[in-house]
Amino acid sequence: MALNYFEEEVCSMRIIVIGAGAVGAACALSLAEAGADVVVIDRTGVAGETSSRCEGNILVSDKQPGAEAVMAIEANRAWRELAARLDAERVPGQPATEFEAKGGVVVAFGGGSATLERFAAAQREIGIRAEVLDASALRAAEPHLAADVALGVYYPDDAQVQPSLATQAMLAGARRAGARLRIAEVTDAVVEAGRVRGVRTRTDLIDADAVVNCAGPWAGEIAALFSAALDIRPRRGTILVTTAMPQRVFHKVYDADYVGAVGSGEAALQTSTVVESTPAGTVLIGSSRERVGFSEDGLLAPLAEVAAKATRLFPFLRDTMLLRTYFGFRPYTPDHLPAIGADAHVAGLFHAAGHEGAGIGLAPTTGMLIAHAVLGTAASLDPSPFLPSRSTLQGVAA
Repeated sequence: MALNYFEEEVCSMRIIVIGAGAVGAACALSLAEAGADVVVIDRTGVAGETSSRCEGNILVSDKQPGAEAVMAIEANRAWRELAARLDAERVPGQPATEFEAKGGVVVAFGGGSATLERFAAAQREIGIRAEVLDASALRAAEPHLAADVALGVYYPDDAQVQPSLATQAMLAGARRAGARLRIAEVTDAVVEAGRVRGVRTRTDLIDADAVVNCAGPWAGEIAALFSAALDIRPRRGTILVTTAMPQRVFHKVYDADYVGAVGSGEAALQTSTVVESTPAGTVLIGSSRERVGFSEDGLLAPLAEVAAKATRLFPFLRDTMLLRTYFGFRPYTPDHLPAIGADAHVAGLFHAAGHEGAGIGLAPTTGMLIAHAVLGTAASLDPSPFLPSRSTLQGVAA
């Protein structure tokens, strides 16, 4: 059967995806499965930066009503289908996603109960399932919580993947569909008459019909290579990991302060408590947010503050040994929405970045929106709130 014009155009289209983190892998998967010739370029390798330095959250519980919440609801559904497919299709030696539909419990101490209840009520109005737990139900769900926790809200749709493994699984799927991976650093852009023609690495010129910028916290720097403006900045976060133990945390549990920290634009250190078990028996403890550029200095203060808050929420953690700590940089945008779609001025340049801590959770839907923007495939939600051309991303503020 002969290909129609659209299929011929897609199959002949070479697309470079810059970045092999979760968002880049998801974009490569969507583009390759739509028939494009995809080359993924990353300077460190698959999940070498932000996507290996996070918790793998797939959350609806922290989303305020609005465009990101709509996207999170769709992404939550998409992850369930995608994880099942990737796990079923993997070959020996390729990782599983470790998808866990564990659900989330958001808690508040006395002073924050009313605010948390109002937040949950607003979420229910847009279709997010949120169930207020009475004292007995809360203790049954999480028996090791501190006695002075006053309220809990259960979110059955919250889930998690192992972020590095899930990223590897998505890129493995993209490669099965024909995508190729190059370990190299993009050093310059090739733009002729206002249109992208490719990129340069330290050793090669790679031609392309389109480039998708999935460089996470470095996406603004990549945009600048094309003489484009994209206001994305690094926001540092820290995580503690305990030694393995019998399971005593049964959901993703976090305090209500986390929602405020996610939505804050403050540059100063902000911490909240996020605690969850992993299939390996360790417990992940977060979280912190601070805008310090790409600095690796001054990590003791956020780690100490996160630890203190976690032991208040789960007192048994006071007697637990730490295995390690780590930190990473998340891509922050001033309006707290990712940039997904065509560049405002450079034809053939597309962006998929700025998800901050939600990149893992929103990855499959981001890939779908990029395939829609680049190839014209169907979109399951309105892309307009996420367009990089919006004014808030066109000039970097001090």
